Amino acid sequence: MKAIKVFLNSNLVYLPGKAANAGGVATSALEMAQRSSRLSWTFEEVDSKLKKIMVNIYKNIDEASKKYGAEGNYVVGANIVGFIKVANAMLAQGVV
Repeated sequence: MKAIKVFLNSNLVYLPGKAANAGGVATSALEMAQRSSRLSWTFEEVDSKLKKIMVNIYKNIDEASKKYGAEGNYVVGANIVGFIKVANAMLAQGVV
């Protein structure tokens, strides 16, 4: 936690692991979608799809950090976005 505070206090851009590691998870999901659809995408197609996913993740984190008064703090933004996703999934499953 101390290291994260050093980054944040130095005005360096810091994205938490849950956001940065999403690229690997997204790539695995793209590979599974490709396999289950019996498609063969080029490297460029996969890279383009991954870029869209990662840009969207950043956009969501950035917007959440601004909306909840922590502009530029992507740790807070990522935690908020993650919480909202889990809460919405629970509500969709009928968990109240």
